[in-house]
Amino acid sequence: MLARFDSISGFSEPLASIEADLATTRLNDGKLDRQGRLVFGTMDEAPERRPLGHVWVYDGETEPRVLFGDILISNSIAFSPDGRRMYFADTPLKKIFVFDYDPRVGAIANRRMFAEVGPEGGFPDGSTVDAEGYLWNAEWGGARVVRYSPDGRVDRVIPMPCSQITCCAFGGDDLSTLFVTSARNGLSDAALATQPHAGALFAVKVGVRGLVDTPFRGVKTALSRV
Repeated sequence: MLARFDSISGFSEPLASIEADLATTRLNDGKLDRQGRLVFGTMDEAPERRPLGHVWVYDGETEPRVLFGDILISNSIAFSPDGRRMYFADTPLKKIFVFDYDPRVGAIANRRMFAEVGPEGGFPDGSTVDAEGYLWNAEWGGARVVRYSPDGRVDRVIPMPCSQITCCAFGGDDLSTLFVTSARNGLSDAALATQPHAGALFAVKVGVRGLVDTPFRGVKTALSRV
């Protein structure tokens, strides 16, 4: 379910039911494109996880529409500074892909490999793009954040003090702080004893700045999709 939530008043409004016919899928990861459309993905939560997920786009004016499917766990959605590249990872595959993205209509083309996480790393989770056009990716199980150049080369690796790194985003007054989230769910007591900061939010000065997100285009009507 997509909903609009007002963090000040606490008011929430349902906007669209997503994949109501798929009992085991849920929403996972999303970003605004440079025109203010919400691009988000889904994943299958069943124990025998199947490629039932999709990536959707929603502009707040028309019904959500599917960009592509056949996904296990959608992650790493992010956009280049000019909005003409879209990044995406199907996490269990340990691969990050890139698409050509048409910012006029919110359409994709030319899916291709961008980067593949080697055996020394974890699984690609959430991402963000900085003002220089480099992709920052959080690695679940990898205890690190990796910065990739626009051609997919590893530019920098930032070790983190816990294994389950989930996402990253730039913030602060001048967007020069990289905020990194982590998770503790699923870790054993023994693992938590060696990772006391698991589940914490981290702030890292990385020497580059992020980008200001384009606000969501807005919601005119509450829509539903079965």
